[in-house]
Amino acid sequence: MNIKGLKRQTRSTLLTYALAIGAFIVVTLLESVGLISNSLRGQLVPICAYVCLAVSLNLVVGVSGELSLGHAGFMSVGAFTGVIVATCLTRAGVESDILLFVVSAVAGAIAAGIIGLVVGIPVMRLSGDYLAIVTLAFGEIIKNLLNNFYIGVDDAGLHFSMTDSSSLGMTQGVVIINGPRGAVGIDKISTFVGGVILVLITVAVVLNLMHSRSGRAIMAVRDNRIAAESVGINVTKYRLMAFVVASALAGAAGVLYAMNYSSIVPSQFDFNTSILILVYVVLGGMGNIWGSVISAAFLTILPEVLRPINQYRMLIYAVVLILVMVVPHLKIYQRTVDAVRSRLRKSRREVAAEGGGADE
Repeated sequence: MNIKGLKRQTRSTLLTYALAIGAFIVVTLLESVGLISNSLRGQLVPICAYVCLAVSLNLVVGVSGELSLGHAGFMSVGAFTGVIVATCLTRAGVESDILLFVVSAVAGAIAAGIIGLVVGIPVMRLSGDYLAIVTLAFGEIIKNLLNNFYIGVDDAGLHFSMTDSSSLGMTQGVVIINGPRGAVGIDKISTFVGGVILVLITVAVVLNLMHSRSGRAIMAVRDNRIAAESVGINVTKYRLMAFVVASALAGAAGVLYAMNYSSIVPSQFDFNTSILILVYVVLGGMGNIWGSVISAAFLTILPEVLRPINQYRMLIYAVVLILVMVVPHLKIYQRTVDAVRSRLRKSRREVAAEGGGADE
């Protein structure tokens, strides 16, 4: 790769890091002087979680060029895995919130990555609408499975059932996941600082993969699959790589999200959540990492900012989404029209010049 390309990549990477760090500094300063409301303060951790989810999904949709509609499923796997691990560690005597969060996030990322690998091996041989339908079905399957999971812990260890909580057979234990009621009594150990750190880690992983040899192979497959296969690139391998990495990052984001609330239910991670994350990616720009950061943060904050006009806030939210999608295309259309007009004027001048030369 030439030096100019490296400099462009470096500028893009530094811009994304500076964006996240600058936002953290500004929010911290505003919070210290009391300019952030309680409702907005409560959205800081979810914003970081959604930024991580948008950036990770962009790796599949924007960089790999495949449409995945089951990202919320990997988020839920990480979320409930993190809750189980944190509860077990707490009962084992671990008191450090930082240690609990780090271990839970790593466990959630590993669990989601493993599920992503299991799902991705057969799924990554598909493409287009078929891939979208299968990933959509996966997300719904995960949600319905979690609705039937009953997991508890006592001195004898973990107990699992798919019937009800009374069939766990525990003595003086704690029910961690109670079927459709989800997980209750979660220790809220997620912090804004931890969320920003996870955002930086997610951005670093995605950008380093994009700028690596494997990332160039992934983008080559996206641009022209047949040409990539003709030069010996293993299409399934690199598509699966992007899918598994995105799944693991979504699992870690799920842990961050879950540990910010006292309870979570499987219905929170449904098809609508996957579509919401996809909206962040599309509005931010396919393959544009810092665009995903901005769109996820902006669209998460917007409903809270519009809450004073509660009757019209979702209408305004929808109008903003439409304008964000339509205005760039209007600019492209205008540039195209201007280019065509310029070309026509140039052609007319050439014809007029040739006509004048012929008369002479």
